[in-house]
Amino acid sequence: MEKETRDVVIIGTGPAGLTAAIYASRANLNPLVVDGGQPGGQLMITSDIENYPGFPEGIRGPEMMGRFREQATRFGAEFIQGSISEVDLSRSPFCIYLEDGDREILTRTLIIATGANAKWLGLPSEEKYRGRGVSACATCDGFFFKDSQVYVIGGGDTAMEEAFFLTRFAAKVTVVHRREEFRASRIMSLRVEKNPKISLELNQVVDEILGDGQKVTGIRLKNLKTGVLKEHPCDGVFVAIGHSPNSKIFERQLDIDEYGYIETAKTSTETNVPGVFACGDVQDYTYRQAITAAGSGCMAALDAEKYLESIR
Repeated sequence: MEKETRDVVIIGTGPAGLTAAIYASRANLNPLVVDGGQPGGQLMITSDIENYPGFPEGIRGPEMMGRFREQATRFGAEFIQGSISEVDLSRSPFCIYLEDGDREILTRTLIIATGANAKWLGLPSEEKYRGRGVSACATCDGFFFKDSQVYVIGGGDTAMEEAFFLTRFAAKVTVVHRREEFRASRIMSLRVEKNPKISLELNQVVDEILGDGQKVTGIRLKNLKTGVLKEHPCDGVFVAIGHSPNSKIFERQLDIDEYGYIETAKTSTETNVPGVFACGDVQDYTYRQAITAAGSGCMAALDAEKYLESIR
């Protein structure tokens, strides 16, 4: 089995991982970056990004991630394709095993930037119109729905926040929840219920997302009490049923909260294991934006550099 020892290994190539790679490579740490299951992260399925500084005309997600990668490569970051099957953080250097089974990587520091995936409804039509009217991020895409009719699916605080945010742009926002009462905190629920631009569809689930082949044109809901199906015209559907952090392979080795997010120190990206750092959506359950992920990737690289200096 091939073995090598690195100063820095970064898992993940979204905004957090690639920013960490840029900073680590500029510090002459020669980082090795593992692409993971979804190279480029969630921005690879994001059509237009208009809220990232430096791109006044907007930029497509895949193009932005391509630029991040080019910049990291320019400064010497090394990339390998593949997914991690197992990690051993019980000793230093840490051991990382790739799924193909023929490569074992040893590293003095590890930066985890594996991100989080939005939870989806699982409808084929949802996937078909993702990026063409279906979204999981109101902050990212709400601007594109000015004076439109949109539906928000979910009943937790995230759904309430998304719905309230969308009232800045949309003419009408409808919240769909499968139960009679929301799971959200009372204060968030009241905030939505009292907003004149928001209406509610309770005891309902999404049966189908409708479209013309190019974009969303409506939604079909099913009443769970009566079984009645009803179609409603709309321009967008925002799925807000939560996120799943990609942290499973670190369970029982790192401190992870009840929702699956890796816990880090309040003033750094340090985890409970010295030399292991986490950044981006795998540890950020609050903001989940490209720019905040990139910022935490910078922090992780600086933290790793400082740690390496301390052990030399």
